[in-house]
Amino acid sequence: MTGIIQNNYRMDCEPLFKDAVKASRNLSVLDPDIINTTLLMVAEAAIENIDFIVAENSKDLLLMDDSDPSYDRLVLTADRIKGIAADIRNVAEMADPLNRVLIQNIIPNGLRISRISVPFGVIGVIYEARPNVTFDVSSLCLKSGNACILKGGSDAINSNKAIVELLKTVFKNNGIDQNVVTLLPAGRDETMQLLNARQYVDLVIPRGSRSLIDFVRENANIPVIETGAGICHTYFDEFGDKEKGRNIIFNAKTRRVSVCNALDCLIIHESRLKDIDYLVGLCSDSEVLIYADEKAYKALEGKYPSELLQKATNDSFGTEFLSYKMSVKTVNYFDEALLHISEFGSKHSEAIISEDISRIKMFYKLVDAASVYSNASTAFTDGAQFGLGAEIGISTQKLHARGPMALEALTTYKWIVEGDGNVRL
Repeated sequence: MTGIIQNNYRMDCEPLFKDAVKASRNLSVLDPDIINTTLLMVAEAAIENIDFIVAENSKDLLLMDDSDPSYDRLVLTADRIKGIAADIRNVAEMADPLNRVLIQNIIPNGLRISRISVPFGVIGVIYEARPNVTFDVSSLCLKSGNACILKGGSDAINSNKAIVELLKTVFKNNGIDQNVVTLLPAGRDETMQLLNARQYVDLVIPRGSRSLIDFVRENANIPVIETGAGICHTYFDEFGDKEKGRNIIFNAKTRRVSVCNALDCLIIHESRLKDIDYLVGLCSDSEVLIYADEKAYKALEGKYPSELLQKATNDSFGTEFLSYKMSVKTVNYFDEALLHISEFGSKHSEAIISEDISRIKMFYKLVDAASVYSNASTAFTDGAQFGLGAEIGISTQKLHARGPMALEALTTYKWIVEGDGNVRL
C-alpha cells in the first residue's frame, strides 16, 4: 500500500513528501460533498472493522507495561472506536472551512480585494502512543484540504498501520488520492527528514510529552505549532462551594488520568483547609496518591488513607503526572494562587472554584492559559466538547492557534485581487 512503510530500516522519505504535495493539490479541487461522503464512509468502516483494529492494537499493548502512563492512551476498545467514529461524523457535518471570505473591500481605484481561507497544503504530525490521533488528524486534514504525513511512535505501529490501511481503502474507493495520508516508519531518522522537509511540508504539529515537543521545536526547520503538555491546576477559593468542588476535583483528576486536561495540582485557600478531606474524599476511592504541602498534609493526616498521602517536594509542583497522582498547594491569598499558576502552569487549562463573581472575572483576566474555567472540570478541554467536531491537538502557544485546534486552525489565507486593467502609478 502506497505510503505505508512496513520495514524498520532507514529510507529516503523525499518521494513520499513529493507524493503528499501532489495529493494536496488534487485535494484542493475536490468537491466538498465527496469529502463529506468519504468521511462518513471512514466512520462506517471504523465500526465495521472494530475487531481488526482492536486485534492489531492488542499487539502493541502486549509490548507495553500496563503501569506505563502511556498505556491508557494506547488502548483502543470498541467503545473508543465508536466514539472516534462519532467524532468523524461530526467533522463531516461541520461547515466547509475553505474558501470563506474573511475580508472583502473595494478600494478607490476599483480593485476588489478579498482574503479567503485556504489549506496549508501538507501538514506533518509527530505523536506518541495515541493511535486515535491517526483517525483524528486524517479526518480533520481531509476536511480542511490538507494532505497529512503521520509520524507515530513505535509503541503504536501496528495500530497505526491498521488504521491507515482502512483509510486508504476508503479513499481509493472514493477516487481520492491515497497519498493524502502517509504513515512514515517509526525511526528517528525519518523524524529528522520530516522536520527538515521545508520544500514539501508547510507545518508540523507535535503531540505528546514535553520532551517530544521540545525536540521538535529545537530541530524543526519548518513552522511548528506546539501542543500537548498540560500541567493543569484547580484553585479552590475561599468562596468556593464544597459540593461543586468535591465533584469537579474528582472528575478532573480521575476521568482519564493519562490525558493532558487531567488535574495535576489542587490549590486551596488556607481558610478552606477544614474542608480539604471532603474535597478530595472521592479521590481515595480511585487510589489517588496526594503529595501535600505542609499545611495540607497536616489537614489530611488521619483523614485520607495514609498509604496515599505523602509530603510534597519541589518536584511535586510543575509535574504533569498522567497517572493517579496529584499535588496540593496551600495559599494565603488569591494573588498567591495566581503566582503559583504562573510559575508552574503550562498555559493549557486552569480552573477556579468560587461563588464570588468578581474573583472569577479577575481569574479570567489574569490567568494566562488557552482555556480558563470557573466552577467546571478541566476535562472539557477537548475539540469535540468545544463543538469543533474533533481536534488535531491543544495548542499551548499564542501564535496562529490556541487551545483545541480543529478545522479553522488547519487553514491559512491568501489575498485575491480582482482588477480590470488597473496599473499602479
